[in-house]
Amino acid sequence: MTNPRPFEPTYMEVGVLTAALQELTPRERRDPDPDLAIEEWLEFASELDADSIELSAALHPSQADVPAEAMLDPVANTLDLREPFNDARAARVQAAIDSTGVSIADIAYFDDLLHEDPAIRRKKHDFMIGVMDTAAMLGVPAVCGFVGRNQSLGMDENLVDFEESFVPLLKAAKDRGLEYRVEQCPMPGWTPGDNFHNNIGYTPATWIALHRICERHGVGDQFRIHYDPSHSILMGQDTRSMFQYLKDAGYEFLIGGMHVKGQVVDAKGVSGWGYGGQTIERGDWVDGKISENPADMANAWKIQTVLCEHELPGTAKHDPLAYLQNRTVDWLDHQLAAREILDMDFTACPLIVEHEYPAARVQDKELLKPILQGSIAFTRHIDQAAADMHSLQQEVLASQSIPVQGVGRQAYRS
Repeated sequence: MTNPRPFEPTYMEVGVLTAALQELTPRERRDPDPDLAIEEWLEFASELDADSIELSAALHPSQADVPAEAMLDPVANTLDLREPFNDARAARVQAAIDSTGVSIADIAYFDDLLHEDPAIRRKKHDFMIGVMDTAAMLGVPAVCGFVGRNQSLGMDENLVDFEESFVPLLKAAKDRGLEYRVEQCPMPGWTPGDNFHNNIGYTPATWIALHRICERHGVGDQFRIHYDPSHSILMGQDTRSMFQYLKDAGYEFLIGGMHVKGQVVDAKGVSGWGYGGQTIERGDWVDGKISENPADMANAWKIQTVLCEHELPGTAKHDPLAYLQNRTVDWLDHQLAAREILDMDFTACPLIVEHEYPAARVQDKELLKPILQGSIAFTRHIDQAAADMHSLQQEVLASQSIPVQGVGRQAYRS
């Protein structure tokens, strides 16, 4: 007599990164009243049927060291920390959370925290500490960001720099009861140099190396990964194989958060430049020297954009062959692989929609609203379909010794 398992799928919540609409609250209104931007984003998220927001933090344009015109995807300082966050501000934001029913999943500050200039690095570290203080006041479990790279050092030297200067940030996170979740974008084009990997936390093998350093200093539980499949595609990887690599090494617990953003690789661009991207004649260098025009720095991003374009989930049609070549995200298998391989609480890890598809990144609320609503709905249904398949196949059928049909995608297969 078999003891059948019930059909009990576990669904993930769906959120949205507030950088999707940088000026939801016009600057002339939010600069004198900073927390208005958070209130209005929480309200907008409720209209989008999102469960949460990932609150975007950044240095105010008046304080930033990188001009907006030099950025591929300008960041949003929805969280404005020109003045420190305090209890009064926290109470105001909490009231907006309570009234909208939309939570804050984490606070994201994407910057180079290993910047080679000590003064600039100190400024960025101080800002990240302010982000951590805000997260603690709001009861948010994590902050999200990059590690970065010291451009004056090689990669092995950067491991030493990480141990000396980044580990203290993780200790600050530990003191506040937070995780630091590293997004793995390699950030090609972040500088006019030739390095493709400008964020050393870019791939599973480096995550493991960094985590071992963290363990030596008692902050292993603070170091986690905010996985984004778009960056895997950029490097010719696929989610299932990456998760399996972590599991094979005993590190499947490292994934603590997830972005939902795709990447569509352009076969013609790869034919011309390969996966290293455009290396010469981009326009960020003029007459053999780095251009003095900040706007020209945006051309450095051709290292990446010549061969791929970000996808907002649900907006792209995919050639089935692209899945097999790892040239776009197989969303259904992405969610299946997470459930089959990772060690995580799916009820506590929202899928955060990150909108960076250039053609659809319109900065008008009424135009953007149906676009984000559609993507959030797509993301929710894909996750639900994957959860249903997993419960049916791995629990219900398995409990009755009924085999699953077919093979599906397999890790490491070429």
